[in-house]
Amino acid sequence: MIEFVKGPVAYVCAEYITLDVSGVGYKVHVPNPFFYREQDEHVIVFTHHYVREDQQMLYGFRSRRERELFNKLLSVSGIGPKGALAIVASGDIDALIDAIETENEKYLTKFPGVGKKTAKQMALDLKGKLSELAPDYVPNEGLFAQGASELDEACEALVALGYSEREIAKVRKALSGEILTTDAYIKRALQLLLK
Repeated sequence: MIEFVKGPVAYVCAEYITLDVSGVGYKVHVPNPFFYREQDEHVIVFTHHYVREDQQMLYGFRSRRERELFNKLLSVSGIGPKGALAIVASGDIDALIDAIETENEKYLTKFPGVGKKTAKQMALDLKGKLSELAPDYVPNEGLFAQGASELDEACEALVALGYSEREIAKVRKALSGEILTTDAYIKRALQLLLK
């Protein structure tokens, strides 16, 4: 229904961003909200309008490729929008596709909410159906101020994605010596969580 929304980012929190589109604030749930930190420039967010009888939500992605992967994941029994968003947040679509094609359950079960049964279902439902996901990323070069709060924000985002406090504490310890942007902390944390 809505292909994309474009505008300045008005608000960022651990679960969503708000885009100001001609004076209307769109609440968009995205895989890594802190990537979009408040900035004056307009950003483009490719969207998926999720409708159920009791709720309507707008999910957003940096590229059509991420959105298409999200849609494919929603077609798998046992994966809802929150789980699909957490999987897309890993940022390594090619590794995910490879894990599905090779039926690598060990890799797939590292995502929050994905057990062996769901991992098998992912491989069964999606194997051979992800080859059309060609890269088409829209460049976005948002660099933000650095400091201790970026690691805290990254941990909040991981909680919103469904990771446990124990898992987050382990990666927090590993990342505490590094000075990165919130987006970079999240990417690095997801890499550590998926090892």
